[in-house]
Amino acid sequence: DQKFEMIFRNAVPPAKGDCPGLNPRTERAAGMIIDYDVAVPMRDGAKIYIDIYRPQTEGKYPVILGWGPYGKFGRVKYSALGNTDLNDEDFNEYTKFEAADPIYWCRHGYIIINADQRGSWYSEGDLTFMSPQEVDDCYDLIEWAGTQSWSNGKVGMHGVSYLAWTQWKVAAANPPHLAAINPWEGVSDFYREFATHGGIPETSFGLMWQNSVCYSTTRVEDFVEMERQHPLFDAYWAGKNADLSKITVPALIVASWTDHGLHNRGTIEGFRRIASKDKWLIVHGRKKWWHFYQKENVEKQRQFFNRFLKGIDNHVKDWPKIALEIRERHYVGNLRTEKEWPPARTQYSKLFLNAAGGKLGKAAFKRHAQAHYRVNDINDKTQNARFECLFEKRTELTGYMKLKLWVQADGSDDMDVFIALEKIDRTGYIVPFPFFGNHDDGPVALGWLRVSHRELDKDKSTPYQPYHKHEREIKLKPEEIVPVEIEIWPSSTLFERGEKLRVVVQGSDIYFYPEEMHTNAHTATVNKGRHIIHTGGKYDSHLLVPVIPQS
Repeated sequence: DQKFEMIFRNAVPPAKGDCPGLNPRTERAAGMIIDYDVAVPMRDGAKIYIDIYRPQTEGKYPVILGWGPYGKFGRVKYSALGNTDLNDEDFNEYTKFEAADPIYWCRHGYIIINADQRGSWYSEGDLTFMSPQEVDDCYDLIEWAGTQSWSNGKVGMHGVSYLAWTQWKVAAANPPHLAAINPWEGVSDFYREFATHGGIPETSFGLMWQNSVCYSTTRVEDFVEMERQHPLFDAYWAGKNADLSKITVPALIVASWTDHGLHNRGTIEGFRRIASKDKWLIVHGRKKWWHFYQKENVEKQRQFFNRFLKGIDNHVKDWPKIALEIRERHYVGNLRTEKEWPPARTQYSKLFLNAAGGKLGKAAFKRHAQAHYRVNDINDKTQNARFECLFEKRTELTGYMKLKLWVQADGSDDMDVFIALEKIDRTGYIVPFPFFGNHDDGPVALGWLRVSHRELDKDKSTPYQPYHKHEREIKLKPEEIVPVEIEIWPSSTLFERGEKLRVVVQGSDIYFYPEEMHTNAHTATVNKGRHIIHTGGKYDSHLLVPVIPQS
């Protein structure tokens, strides 16, 4: 019941974003009938503008909706992000960012609608993100689309990232004509997964994102300022998160191990928590945009929608509920099916930290030891603590990990702790993995925690996945040593005999690309002085790992 005041920023005129302006018209091209800049009234009378791509043959077709703020007029420009493994020239002029190819879908008997949400570009009203207003508008558009003369009454939602985030929100409202969703890499908890990792404010990606969604004729929610003024989880953040338990519509959900710091956790949580009877999860180890547009994956999308939007009794009913890629190295891994997530046969094992030798061991260390590193310079990546485990036999780690640390701040009353897990080959080199959509040198997994946010929600936490409340700060007293439990985002990695798992604990981002716009960063840390990690004796610092028994 908490109240908050939304802060808005001045918008950038759409023309400065290369938007050509409104020009309602109908054209025939590439086997499609295209209705541009169609005005659709919302329940309060405000008009949003959409483009409709229809097959040229008359009939009633299912509708696939792409909803977001990036501009329905724009073309794909993955080259601007760099190293995505996609080429702009491989896309036709009608395919929008993170959205469906209208030519393909119209050719297969679907209608594509791309919408500029309220307040974006020339759509009327104020632009807000994941708000109740946005849910109402998307609901209204679905109901409008489901009752048009060219519609068969079935509407699906489709797309990556923001186009997936919206699906959680509107599906929880259960509009009658929404028949299926396909969230592909989508945040579902905007505090924990997007803006504030482990209670540490994100300072790069969110700013870049806000600057890409600022085009409007009215006002735009100042997401960055709202984040600054709402450092704890409160009504502002709760209002952006869908009640996933209310989702009952069929869902094909796709996540990746590679999008730590953005979509990995929330997409998998979406699968776990929705109430849909018909739901499938695919988790891959590749770059997200490349994976979305692969021909075999577009075919999966179409077969899914064929079943639930066209009523075709196809092989989708026989699909395994869960398919996971067990990664070995960059773009090397095998898919395996599972019946549940996390796998019921998982054997959770503790690997105890030994600060004296930088080791991880199966047995607790009796002797107390300390590891410490300085945190005054966030650019000094040599200051950290490292712990390694040598695998004496082939070992698969698939699922959630938890790092328990006993920590002390020397020179501060708080700590920002950054965790990376890395795979080390037999020769001592790091094994790199795809990371964050456009990088080739990523980790096995990441975790974060601001120590003053260490309070756990006992009802939502599990032994392998701590869930922090983030509702208050509990500062450290001088020389106080406290236990913290750090959530490591889900991953899957196969280690051969002789390979190592390394845990890196640091006072700043371990995987960070300061020269790029598409990166996570946490530069406003609370760190000062030194961090001290206590191990052994009464300090049971350990990494809990999910071992999958080898058949």
